[in-house]
Amino acid sequence: MKDVFDLSASFFPNWDRAYADDLAREFGLPLDRSMGKLSRGMLSAVGIIVGLASRAELTIFDEPYLGLDAVSRGLFYDRLLADYAEHPRTIVISTHLIDEISRLLAHVLIIDQGRLVADEEADALIASAFTVEGRADEVAAFLAGRSVLHRETLGGTARVLVRGALDAEARREAERRGLAVGPVSLQELFIRMTVAATQERKEASGQ
Repeated sequence: MKDVFDLSASFFPNWDRAYADDLAREFGLPLDRSMGKLSRGMLSAVGIIVGLASRAELTIFDEPYLGLDAVSRGLFYDRLLADYAEHPRTIVISTHLIDEISRLLAHVLIIDQGRLVADEEADALIASAFTVEGRADEVAAFLAGRSVLHRETLGGTARVLVRGALDAEARREAERRGLAVGPVSLQELFIRMTVAATQERKEASGQ
C-alpha cells in the first residue's frame, strides 16, 4: 500500500503524504500490506485517503463507502468536511446513502435515467417541499391548488409530500385544519422526484 502513496506523489502536485499517513492510521490500515490482500473496506479507505490527500482541484468519490462500517463512514465524512474547510475545491460524491451525506452537500444534481430532474443548492432543494399529515378530509382540503409529489393513506388519515415552500400562510392554514407539517428528508425527496419523473415520461409516451 505504501507504493500507492509513493506513486500518488507523482500524479498529484498538491499531494500531502503526511496527511495520507495520518488518515491511514485513523482508518487502521496496514501500510506494509499489498493492495491484493486488502479487504473491500480497506480498499475503499485507500481510495478515500488518495482522494483527500491529493487535494486535487476536482475530486470525485464514486460510492466511496463500499465495505466500510458506520464508524469508518463517519470518519470519512468528518475528515472530508474538515479538509474541505482548510482546502476548498470541487468535490463530487456519487452515493446511494443520501441522508447519510446530506450534511456534506452544497449542491445537488438528481439524474433519473439520463435526464436531469433537479439542479439546485441543497438547502433550496430541501426547502422546496414539506410533508403534511392528519385527517384525510382536512389534508385533501389543504391540498387544493398545491402540487403533490406523493400521497399515503391509512384509514382516515393521510400523509402527503407537497412540492412548494412552507410559507407562513401555508403553516397557518395547516394549523387551522389540525394538520401536522414537517420537513422532508433529502432522500425521500430524491425518491419521490425520480418516481414522479418516471411516471411523467410513461404518461407522455402513452404507456
